[in-house]
Amino acid sequence: MAELTPLVKDLALILVVAGMVTIVFKKLKQPLVLGYIVAGFLVSPHMPYTMSVTDSEDIKVWADIGVMFTLFSLGLDFSFKKIFKMGAAPFIATITIVFCMMSLGMLVGHLFGWTKMNCIFLGGMLAMSSTTIIYKAFDDLGLRQQKFAGLVMSVLILEDILAIVMMVMLAAISGGGEGGDTMLMSILKLGFFLVLWFVVGIFIIPLILRSARRFTNAETLLIVSLGLCCLMAVVSTTAGFSSAFGAFVMGSILAETIEAEKIIKVVEPVKNLFGAIFFVSVGMLVQPHIIVEYAIPILVLVVTILLGQAFFGSMGFLFSGQSLKSAMRCGFSMAQIGEFSFIIATMGLSLHVIEGFLYPVVVAVSVITTFLTPYMMKAALPAYDILERHLPKTWVRRLNHLTMSQSTTKVEDKKWKSLLSQLAVFTVVYSILSAATISIMFTIVTPFIRRMIPLASAADAVCAVLTILFVSPFLRAIMMKKNHSEEFKALWTENRLNRMPLVFTIIIRIAIALAFVFIVCKKFTNFSNAILICLGMAVVLFVILSRAIKHRSIKLERLFIMNLRSRDIEARVHGRRRPLFEGKLLDRDIHIADFDVPLESLWAGRTLKELALGSKYGVHVSSILRAGRRLNIPDGESVVFPGDKLQVIGSDEQLGVFGMALVKEIDEGDDELEKREMKLRRLVVDGSSKLLGNTMEESGIRQVFNCMVVGLEEGLENLSQVSPQYKFEKGDIVWVVGEEDDLNRLTQE
Repeated sequence: MAELTPLVKDLALILVVAGMVTIVFKKLKQPLVLGYIVAGFLVSPHMPYTMSVTDSEDIKVWADIGVMFTLFSLGLDFSFKKIFKMGAAPFIATITIVFCMMSLGMLVGHLFGWTKMNCIFLGGMLAMSSTTIIYKAFDDLGLRQQKFAGLVMSVLILEDILAIVMMVMLAAISGGGEGGDTMLMSILKLGFFLVLWFVVGIFIIPLILRSARRFTNAETLLIVSLGLCCLMAVVSTTAGFSSAFGAFVMGSILAETIEAEKIIKVVEPVKNLFGAIFFVSVGMLVQPHIIVEYAIPILVLVVTILLGQAFFGSMGFLFSGQSLKSAMRCGFSMAQIGEFSFIIATMGLSLHVIEGFLYPVVVAVSVITTFLTPYMMKAALPAYDILERHLPKTWVRRLNHLTMSQSTTKVEDKKWKSLLSQLAVFTVVYSILSAATISIMFTIVTPFIRRMIPLASAADAVCAVLTILFVSPFLRAIMMKKNHSEEFKALWTENRLNRMPLVFTIIIRIAIALAFVFIVCKKFTNFSNAILICLGMAVVLFVILSRAIKHRSIKLERLFIMNLRSRDIEARVHGRRRPLFEGKLLDRDIHIADFDVPLESLWAGRTLKELALGSKYGVHVSSILRAGRRLNIPDGESVVFPGDKLQVIGSDEQLGVFGMALVKEIDEGDDELEKREMKLRRLVVDGSSKLLGNTMEESGIRQVFNCMVVGLEEGLENLSQVSPQYKFEKGDIVWVVGEEDDLNRLTQE
């Protein structure tokens, strides 16, 4: 028999042990991430009394793939549009928490005398709370539908984004570039490629998926999605970033497509598999002797996270405009570290910039803080009560009403702010597209054309014309975008003093476009700068006046916007978009939340009138979402089905009680499932049979014995249907279907 490779044996060991451990953790209602880490510890070479993984290098490769697919799935749940709609509050809270916790972590590492790179990476690890663990804790404690939980999840999304950026920055620092210029260049490079990939991806990928929609099923969609993920990982690595960063970018691009929900479903099993291997590999690096040796730093770091997040987290949410009570509930909920801390630690080890002891220390800290997370969430309200009793009432009153200062900006100032912000965004995006197009023409197209056309001057002329034509829609957008907008017209007509600044914005943008044309002309001609400037101005004037370029520019932008909004359009068509009145309810304590009806729910099949949700829980069902359709304002006769999504209006307390009741009132299942097997039995009607002389209804075959007559045997091969009026005679051969116990009762009586 052929010998199995070590990789297969190691995978079998990892998955079997991980499966058994996670079943135990599931029963104990603990996060599965911890179960994977414990499983990794059990199969690691550091455990002398258990079977160990033999080829850790291959497992590390699989773990790297797990990181990539984990971030790909994170990108699928992420949306740039949602970030922009959050407002300033989550950004203020996130920046405050991350900056303070990172500084605190670096300070603690410095106090222990650790190296500079160890301190920097430790700060990054301590700044990242765990989205997975917090979401699970909210779910277990029945807090997920409360308003403060939504605030926490918004901040966690932004923290995940900052973690991606932090990984790029840490990689840049690890390469030896610690100067300000190097850091600035790394940030600019990151921003350039992020905008370029996202814009190009949103423009191209939805077109590909839309054209192939008729030919895709779950299998092909999985292959295409993972292929795009790996392709972007390769592109990202080539550009100098990590594969995980590229996977996240591709996930965020696919998140804006109509197929996003389908992709999430088909990718989830793959993500779970490789993600499990990654977290098992995390546990494999835990060394018991290091944990014992660094017991004091571990305890200090645990206390640092608990107290630091409780204080700085509450302070960050307080600065973002939340009341003291809500801010403390949010801050106490974030007192742990998780998956991104492991990813940052893994990156530090792979770059050989942190010492080996830091990894198991961070894992131990994560395990301890994860176990303490539910208790920290429960401690928030008692801590607030104690603080309220001991602080002066004037302080509490001021803290509860502390909000971000709302500037009373004049209407004209608001118009200026809106116009300038939009002009800045459009100019940056189209400048990046122009630079990328020119770069592609210079590096790829130009050498090809020069090989095709022997005459150098003719080849350069062709390259120059083609480059200008390809980049012209972007240059026109830079110069002309928002020049006819409502803000521009209003500022122009309302105050004559606004006209010079408005003209100045146009001149600046024309100068930017002229600079791009100048670069192209300089590349392919030997003219003097004065002639090049005149030539560039002529090209710019042609771009502005050309109707063909105008139409092409508008068409490209409309296609991009349609692709960007395609998921929202599809959701609106199928009734999955949230109601317009959400967030505009007059009472601050009343909001809307979604609840999924479990498949085993005892509410299924009952009408809203029978359930009496209003009188029992004080809530109102505003909509029922079912199979892509929305039933708005359902009446009392509307029936609840398994899998329905109920949109419910109520206070935090009412929604909490409602959610707990919905989860608890379910069918516990059948403990004697094996006895429910249906069997076919052949019965002969004899003189003692209860069937003799009776019809099927009179004999009670269905009503009394819960069985069903399949047919009456005629000859060796044929079965005839039995009429309800037929009276069974002696010698009839009847074929009956039912459960074994019921069939036994039928034959015995």
